[in-house]
Amino acid sequence: MKTMAKACLALAMLSTPLGAAQAATTVEFWHAMSGELADRVNELVDKFNKSQNDYAVRAVAKGTYDEVVNSMIAAYRAKQQPAIVQVNERGFLTMVNSGATLPVAELMAKEGYKINWGDFIAPIATYYTKDGAMMSMPFNASTPILFYNKDHFKAAGFDAPADTWKGLEEQLYAIKKKGVSKCAAVLPADWEWSYLENYSAIEDQPYATKRNGFDGYGAEYVFNKTKLVGHIEQVKKHLDDGLMELAGQGINPGQLFIAGQCSTVINSTAAHAAVEAGAKFQWSATFLPHEEGSTAKNSTIGGAALWTLKGKTEPEYKAVAAFYDYLGKTETQVWWHKATGYVPVTSAAYAAAKAEGYYKDKPTREIAVLQLMRGTPSDNSRGFRLGNSAQANIAIKEEIMAGLLGQKPVQKAMDMAVERGNQVLRQFEKVNAGKN
Repeated sequence: MKTMAKACLALAMLSTPLGAAQAATTVEFWHAMSGELADRVNELVDKFNKSQNDYAVRAVAKGTYDEVVNSMIAAYRAKQQPAIVQVNERGFLTMVNSGATLPVAELMAKEGYKINWGDFIAPIATYYTKDGAMMSMPFNASTPILFYNKDHFKAAGFDAPADTWKGLEEQLYAIKKKGVSKCAAVLPADWEWSYLENYSAIEDQPYATKRNGFDGYGAEYVFNKTKLVGHIEQVKKHLDDGLMELAGQGINPGQLFIAGQCSTVINSTAAHAAVEAGAKFQWSATFLPHEEGSTAKNSTIGGAALWTLKGKTEPEYKAVAAFYDYLGKTETQVWWHKATGYVPVTSAAYAAAKAEGYYKDKPTREIAVLQLMRGTPSDNSRGFRLGNSAQANIAIKEEIMAGLLGQKPVQKAMDMAVERGNQVLRQFEKVNAGKN
């Protein structure tokens, strides 16, 4: 019997979260991180668990963002939902309309935490705010930047990429003409984020009406009537001329850059870890280009936030609030920024990283922060709040890719992309009528 008791005790200890042996309350946190980023999430959670003895968080990887949401829906219906779930920024309206979430500002106030929500970097805060209140806790925030092969640019006679699309285009043609690289640029997998949405934001062009959906239902995509059409026509020319490559099926475009095959790639700042670990050449990164004669606005974010689900106990909500408070601390944000490449979500954390000289050794890590904080967000650059945007983007990419491949004129492709995207918006509004 003593042997059995010892075995049971050992088994119980093995199933207890790290640092949580004495914790009174444990909550689950479902996330979509994988690989090295999943390791960093586990490390973050372990740090919180070891920082106090009252609460513990158990991190559970649930696959992709879509898989996390699907698992959450099934669990909620079965009343087995986690307390915390990570949902990407495109899922904002879905989460708000679900009626299954507790606003983070309400939670933190109820549990007695005073959070300076005004210190959150504007393009990050606006994505997760409704009616002046933060709905979810910003977690992993990113934005696209331009990574480039310094050796290739130097061989072609350039110190760094030009600030404008025209200037960069001339440099890339020179790189190709001089035989420095057969792949001067590669189209990223999530090109709708960088080449469509962020291009529109930086150029202060409307992507959709009603302030890109922030003014509520009834918004319509209008990017087929803006400077974006000419930009996509240039991208098509780059593909036709062999200046830019499309990565083959199953191939990560970012890996073509890391392998030294392609001279440039526009990728998330979160790609830093992979580039630093894999690139065997001199590389750097810089801001996304802008058109000649335009004043570049801020870029917009990708990434995700943490949502609190209803149906948990008061002790569990106290644990969630304590975890969020820990995440928002300046020292935690600086650590997360350094460990992952994601941007710090508060101005205080950015200032702290800068004050300790972090960007002197890692200058490219600052690019994303500066790009997000550039100027005051306009109606066109504050972000996007469009229903079922993941579904809409599938249709938008299909149509525009048909234009890029010459299967239909670019303008026609853009018109069809807008038409199909607007159909998705109307479907979303029909399903969510009365929840605006």
